[in-house]
Amino acid sequence: MNLYLLAITVIAIVIVILGVSWWKWHAFISLTVASLFLAVFSGLPLDSIVDAYETGVGSVLGHLIGILALGTILGKMMSDSGAGMQVADFFVRKFGVKKLPWAMLLSGFIIGIPVFFEVGLVILLPLVISIRKTTKQNILLIGIPVLAGLSIVHGIVPPHPGAMTAIGIYEADMGRVLLYSLLIAFPTAIIGGPIFSKWIHKRVIPEKEPELIRVETKTANALPSTGISFFIILLPVILMALTVIAPYLKFLPGIVKSIILFIGSPVIALLISCFAAYFFLGYRQGMDRKLIKKLTEECLLPLASIILIIGAGGGFKQILIDSGVGDAIAMMSEQISLSPIVFAFLVAGLIRVATGSATVALTTAAGIVSPVVASMSGVNLELLVIATGAGSLMLSHVNDAGFWLVKEYMGLTVKETFKTWTVMETILAFVAFGFTLILDIFV
Repeated sequence: MNLYLLAITVIAIVIVILGVSWWKWHAFISLTVASLFLAVFSGLPLDSIVDAYETGVGSVLGHLIGILALGTILGKMMSDSGAGMQVADFFVRKFGVKKLPWAMLLSGFIIGIPVFFEVGLVILLPLVISIRKTTKQNILLIGIPVLAGLSIVHGIVPPHPGAMTAIGIYEADMGRVLLYSLLIAFPTAIIGGPIFSKWIHKRVIPEKEPELIRVETKTANALPSTGISFFIILLPVILMALTVIAPYLKFLPGIVKSIILFIGSPVIALLISCFAAYFFLGYRQGMDRKLIKKLTEECLLPLASIILIIGAGGGFKQILIDSGVGDAIAMMSEQISLSPIVFAFLVAGLIRVATGSATVALTTAAGIVSPVVASMSGVNLELLVIATGAGSLMLSHVNDAGFWLVKEYMGLTVKETFKTWTVMETILAFVAFGFTLILDIFV
């Protein structure tokens, strides 16, 4: 029976993969069809299938929907006000031309915390190209560190959607995930960014010049100050980090600890940060209420797709649990003595390679692994989140939208993109996984 359930699960995952890559279905449709297939053929009663699916969708999106919306608004305000550009420009000035890769790494890493990968790329790419024109350096030397910083943060650090989804599915502690992920992400970004870029830029010389993307540039007087720009970016991180520290501050009254835990919860921390951004990056920079409302509405519309994918992933997870597949996989993984952290990394990696979507990979892998760890003791759920996120980054290729985004923005050929972006993503995945295994020894 266990082998039959496992075979049905594999077929369901293949349906997801074929749906996205071959039949060109939206990932939401693919995941939903796969969930129904798994439910029917695993013997789940027909009158329970829809309830199980809806329960799974609700359990994942219930805590995530506000975080996604508020994080997107914050990123939009950072982008349109020029605050992201101010942070990048600060690092370039402080580090100088010789240490540009390090300046660009820090720019990508810090700006990547509140914004999606694509938004961060749009914020920073004009700067990368203008530096390339001024210094005549190989664009890979400047661009790879930016990509590394943005990508690793997007893959494993909350409040990004993938990490927050995995936290909800695994029921991990958000504060600890934030702390551990930052500890792992920065050294990982150094290896995949400045170190790799210094090696690869001597071996790959792009055949054509990247075209400068036309963006509306603002004068220095119209930009928010560097201090305010840093404050807005780091505010949600600081508020959420306080929830990790507060329980250890014995001298604080109980009511103060409760307030800290409240304002440090992801939704409240991001809500506070959004209002801070509205004031400091909006009103103080001359935006009126109508413009701020317009920007908010513009950035929320594209969220529908990612919310649907994450919700369908939650439905898939619940079908896995209710049909008994989770227990079957748990029994088999115990027999082959595979560490849950290794298992999560491998499953996420395989789905990422097959579907091209880090979000689909992370959501589906977390759904598969969570029933396995439910019956185990001593599993570090926080590091499990990071290992799954690391796996979801590996081997980006032609079925990944990010592959084509980087190719076009950086002016690379397909072959050059494989040699640079694909290799960098794989380095990030395996280095982050390695650091996760090391940290698992000590925490």
